[in-house]
Amino acid sequence: MAEQRFLVEAGQSGERLDKFVVSVVPGLGRKGARRLFEEGKIRINGKRSHKGEVAREGDEVTIALPDAMSPDAVPEPSASLSVRFETGDVVVTEKPAGQPTAPLRDGETGTLANALVGRYPEMAGVGHSPREPGLIHRLDTDTSGLVVAARTSGAFESLSKGLKSGALEKAYLLVCHAEGLASSGEIAIPIAHHPKDKKRMYACLHPRDVARYRPRPASTTFRVVRTHGEWALVEARASAAIRHQIRVHMAAIGHPLAGDALYDGPPIAGLKRHALHASLIAWKGDALVAAFEVRSELPPDLGFLVPF
Repeated sequence: MAEQRFLVEAGQSGERLDKFVVSVVPGLGRKGARRLFEEGKIRINGKRSHKGEVAREGDEVTIALPDAMSPDAVPEPSASLSVRFETGDVVVTEKPAGQPTAPLRDGETGTLANALVGRYPEMAGVGHSPREPGLIHRLDTDTSGLVVAARTSGAFESLSKGLKSGALEKAYLLVCHAEGLASSGEIAIPIAHHPKDKKRMYACLHPRDVARYRPRPASTTFRVVRTHGEWALVEARASAAIRHQIRVHMAAIGHPLAGDALYDGPPIAGLKRHALHASLIAWKGDALVAAFEVRSELPPDLGFLVPF
């Protein structure tokens, strides 16, 4: 069996889950989908699901498929790939804004995963699924920055455990309005799927929201690195981030990211995405994978807002 993970897109939101599964797994059919449901091999956001459930945008649907039905990320050996660190066990790459981390459907190309398996074919047998070869974590399409991938199964297991425990450290740089922002702090607001807008996540500030929407606990720490005029450059950390966590949390304290239209961030002329960049990946090391640390500076499309 190989587990495949699919993110529900806006156009698929509201579909019955069995129809969604049939649409994303070529050749499965309704009978095959029903069998997988009966065997408990389909989950939504980590919980066992049933065919009558409704898929909503942003849900992660995990399907345990027979190996013969598990499609691979299409290798693209000639695809551009910015490698920042490489050993026999691990690769750290820099993903540009606008590039998806992994394909959502069979045959899709142009993602970071396609480039990785094209450069490192051994990754095809490593990871959560052949769609995500070696990938320890993912970034939103419009978030730029560092992504770590494993080249061996042993490294994948170690780094995945490290991500959950905090031994694999990640940090982000963001830009938001400086006025009224504390120099540092922690945002501990649980997050749920938005009850009305399927593109968004929802910060549950009121106890009734917690009772109604059953959010997941989430914690983001931040510190201001520097300010320039009306803008602040902020370093944020979220060890095991929920979808859109940093964006949602900053918006919840009245400081949405510059350019983040989804969460009412201030528009910036010439900025075509939200101002979030994955700037640090650091591993403390263990018996299998040696310690490493990789940093990435703020890219030019964000750096002009907060120059030195």
